Amino acid sequence: MITIASLKVGQHALIKEISIDIIPLKLLEMGCLPGNEVFLLQTAPFKDPLFININGCTMAIRKEMAKLIEVELIP
Repeated sequence: MITIASLKVGQHALIKEISIDIIPLKLLEMGCLPGNEVFLLQTAPFKDPLFININGCTMAIRKEMAKLIEVELIP
């Protein structure tokens, strides 16, 4: 299973599946929904948080939360 947490800087992926009960509402409102494209911009020095771009919206997300969001790589 590939998650946002396992992406490398510069990789693009499509959000495949999320657990709506676990993901905070704020992330859902910002576009963290199945079918949307996610791009890993950079990681903090200790790999937490991750800086991602979803549908033109840049945000920081904790690695624990990123492990819950399943994605499919875009070649």
